[in-house]
Amino acid sequence: MPELKPRLAESEKITVNLMPVDLGQIDLLVQQGFYSNRTDLIRTAVRNQLSQHAEAVRRTVERDELVLGLLSCSRAELEAVQARGEMLSLRVLGLLTIADDVPPALAAATIRSATVLGALHASPAVRAVLAGRIA
Repeated sequence: MPELKPRLAESEKITVNLMPVDLGQIDLLVQQGFYSNRTDLIRTAVRNQLSQHAEAVRRTVERDELVLGLLSCSRAELEAVQARGEMLSLRVLGLLTIADDVPPALAAATIRSATVLGALHASPAVRAVLAGRIA
């Protein structure tokens, strides 16, 4: 299996739909100086909820054998998997990165499945060839 490599934190942009009253309360807290902006409050609220459920996340990561953090698949690593005649079943809570120089045929030959709870960074061609294998 490819090695977990430490990397600088990356973020993904998401859209959150809020009711006008909730948004007004957020704006009030920002105006009163509790938070620097809306994003600061939302990020803090998400972190607080994740902290509150940290034990449940830890148990699930262990039970489901998920890689927690960043899993990066390079071309060389996938070529080695192919040379051994193996296929990978990748399970990631965080970020799965498949290097830009990985040809679609190599990805198809070496990645049986990919479960990603978080984000997947891969070329459009690799994403297309793995489309039915990504959950």
